Order: sequence, then structure tokens, then C-alpha cells
Amino acid sequence: MDTAAASYAAVWVARRRKAGYLALADGTVFRGRSFGAAADRLGEVVFNTAMTGYQEILTDPSYAGQHVTLTAPQIGNTGFNPEDFESAAIHASGLLVHETSAPSNWRATETLEAALERFGVPALAGIATRVLTLKLRDGGTQKAFLCASGKVPVEEGIARARAWEGLDGQDYASKVSTQAPYDFAAEGTEGLVAVLDFGVKTNTLRLLAAEGFRVRVLPAKTTAAEVLALRPAGVMLSNGPADPAALPYAAETIRGLLGKVPLMGICLGHQLLSIALGGRTERLKFGHHGGNHPVQELRTGKCEITSQNHNFVVAEESLPETAATVTHRSLNDRTIEGIEARDVPAFSLQYHPEAAPGPHDAAGAFRRFHDLVSSALR
Repeated sequence: MDTAAASYAAVWVARRRKAGYLALADGTVFRGRSFGAAADRLGEVVFNTAMTGYQEILTDPSYAGQHVTLTAPQIGNTGFNPEDFESAAIHASGLLVHETSAPSNWRATETLEAALERFGVPALAGIATRVLTLKLRDGGTQKAFLCASGKVPVEEGIARARAWEGLDGQDYASKVSTQAPYDFAAEGTEGLVAVLDFGVKTNTLRLLAAEGFRVRVLPAKTTAAEVLALRPAGVMLSNGPADPAALPYAAETIRGLLGKVPLMGICLGHQLLSIALGGRTERLKFGHHGGNHPVQELRTGKCEITSQNHNFVVAEESLPETAATVTHRSLNDRTIEGIEARDVPAFSLQYHPEAAPGPHDAAGAFRRFHDLVSSALR
């Protein structure tokens, strides 16, 4: 992309942007200038503390139903490119940034604004993101209405935010999941891994293929019998959006797989494995969202810098000690970040090892799964 042309285009776009606003359910209003799609969306506002990776964040299906506030002050300098999509679309409901910038990166094939317009996602620039972040940190996550069309009065926007059902009790996983099975990697020497797609990220599939597995992706509502009919060497329980308690069908499937095939869960998959083992989940005040969260592996004492995106967490007192052992904890708030089943080959991580935090701190998770599968095949 020609940098001079992109800079000129960015200036021209900034001049034609319409005024927009974000209306929180508590009546607070943040004003900015719209960019991306001239649309209006309801969503839950979260803040993400990552300094880079906005394309991966926006295309992560785990962000479905959420307006993402980026705490880094200037967004857009790396543009968008075909290789860094974590799914086929932008899944975040909206984007909130302090300032935009024109792309200046050799890999960019389109601007951030063009990508947002292409996928119909609204965004606001000029937002007081520090103020908004502190409000969410102190008061907790809020429902909100993002107006980028300029057509909805503020008072109506506040009313819509208050009336929205929110994400609690909502099954968004089946909305973002594939509707039909497909092969991501048809060849491999280490057997077939079936991936239950609750909102899987592309890099998870790449890393499974890199371990030598054949990889088949299955819809979220695939039953245990249908999974086992494929005779998989292992099963991956993927990440995904919204409330794990709203997916009783997934917990039932996992209970039908426990002890019959090795399992690994990531984020939502971790929460669903915990539920299947007898635990329950609860909502965090403002969630964990960012690429810089320290997690301790309890067995070794080692600290990993991790990438995270979740609003719910496994309730400490709910997990039966006879069923699972806690293996990882957050060093920020001591919440559970990993478990291992006691009597069957299964483990899970609350964070995202595929997101290259650290950048390689969590890379061993997929090797661990490989070894678990290999042990079960012996």
C-alpha cells in the first residue's frame, strides 16, 4: 500500500466522519467521531490492554457481542492483511479507540477503516479511552449502545442499552461456530484431532497441524457419539464467546467424551470442561482482556505472560477436588487459569496459548496435548 496515498486518504476520511456516541446503560455518554460502518450496535463494553494485534482481536470470535475499547492510544498503523485473520470475519460488535492512524506496514492490504466497513462493524475514534477504561475497571463491565449512524437520539440510545438482554445466559457459541464439518488439515502422521468449534481461532488449527495432527473442525452442537464415530486420537475444545453456562449441550458432549479420548480445552473450552467435571462458572467484574497477563504454573512455579479474553471464570469452590486439580493461577487476581482431570486424560487453560504471548511463553501447551495423545495411543 502506498503510504503517501494512505495518509492522504486518512486525512480525507477524518474530515468526512460523522459525530457518534457510546451510551452506557448507567446513562454515561462518550462522544467521538464514527469510522468504519455507519451502523448502530448493542454490545457489552470491555477494555483490552494489548499494545498490538488489533486485527487478531477484532477477528477473534470470542469477542462476539462486545464493543472493544483498546487502551493503546493510536490504532491503525499496521492496517489489515489476509494472513492475520483469526476467523473469516470481524466478530466484535464495535471498536472504540482514542486516535486512528494511517497504515505504514508492508503487509497491509487495506486500512482498518476499510475492513470495518467491509464487515459492517461500527467504530468511534476520539473516545476518552482512559476515562472509559477506569470506569469499567472500577464499576464493572456495562451494556452499551454504539451509535455511528447519527440517526438515534442519545436518550433513545441509553434506553436501548438498558433494555438489551446482555451476554449472561446467552449462547453465542452456536452463532459463531461452523455450521458444517470441514477439514483444516487433511494429512498428518499423528492421528485425527476433532475440534469442537465454539469460536475457534485459526492459529489454534495451525498449531495442531504443526504438531502433525490431521484436523477436522466440527459444529458446536456435535454430540459425543458423532465425535467418537470419527475415531479421533484427541479432541480440542475451542475458545468462544459469552456465557459457558448457556451451553448445556456442550457440557453433555464433553461428559460423553471424558475417559474415551484425550481432551484439551482453551478459554471457553476450559470453562466447559470444568462444568463437565462438576464445577460452575461466575462472572468477573470487568474480565481479563489483553496480551500481558501473568499466569503461574503451580507445579514448576514458572510465570508465563499470556493472552486472555474472558468475562467468566471457574468458581474456585465449585470444582470437585476428586475430579480435577488446579494447575495454573492468575498472578493478578489468583483466579483459576488451568486445570487437569485426575482420572482421565484431559486438561485445559483459561488463557490463549495460540495467541503467541510472551511471545513463546505458552507454546508448550500444544506439545503437552501431543504428548497426552501419544501416551493414550500406546
